[in-house]
Amino acid sequence: MEKTLEILNFISEKVMVKEIIGPILVVCISILVNGLIKNFVQRVFHISNKKAKTKEEKRTITVVSLITNVIKYIIILIDVIIVLGIYGIPTTSIIASLGAVGVVLGLAMQDTLKDFVSGFFMITENQYRIGDWIEINGFSGEVISVGLKTTKIRAYTGEVKIVSNRTITEVINYNLANSLALVDVSVSYEEDHQKVEKLLTELCQKLTNELPKIRGTVDLLGIQDFSENGLVYRITVETVPTEHYGIQREIRKQIKETFDNNKIQISYPQVVLHNGKRI
Repeated sequence: MEKTLEILNFISEKVMVKEIIGPILVVCISILVNGLIKNFVQRVFHISNKKAKTKEEKRTITVVSLITNVIKYIIILIDVIIVLGIYGIPTTSIIASLGAVGVVLGLAMQDTLKDFVSGFFMITENQYRIGDWIEINGFSGEVISVGLKTTKIRAYTGEVKIVSNRTITEVINYNLANSLALVDVSVSYEEDHQKVEKLLTELCQKLTNELPKIRGTVDLLGIQDFSENGLVYRITVETVPTEHYGIQREIRKQIKETFDNNKIQISYPQVVLHNGKRI
């Protein structure tokens, strides 16, 4: 029994328990911290354990994987420095060297780092998603790709613009709220305007029941303006985001058919010549 105690005392004094237990504790704590950070990042990006189906979900999972891997390697680097310190190896020079390398890389890759930071906040703040119709720096189109470094936008006519995230300061997103379809129609001053208003009111009721992708009712607001050519009536309706262009075209088509069937003339520019005597 005494010899056993002597052996244990020898181990505790000579082998030094700190050098054995310390690194184990560091590794265990690091694994715990890494797991907590990974869960937090997944919650921020709304990532579940289900298999990704859409391109946007796959892209988000890729971004989350990149972020968690970077964090993991940073934790491993910190672990190595702590363990070296436990064994009495000077770490000041190592930290200084890493700091110098970090400064050099930061200066060399500052634009890339700005892209990454901007991309990270755009994704976490959900400023826009793949499929949204947006306008950035005067260029409008559909978002086809969102990454940590760049955003790709495809215009209506097919051009694709690749924008560095660091240059994106303001974004107009047409998908965050309902769109408004707005149609103005000008009718000659000579027409029976009570009849015109009645026809347009009935048409609005008809369109409310027939038009797809609208929110609420089609409304005749009344006379909007006295133009040079005639009275201007305005019709509006809220639509599903970005669907207002198609709705406006359909409303104009229906107005033209209604006016043609009822002999109502849409006004157009006219020139009146007066051939009188000069006084």
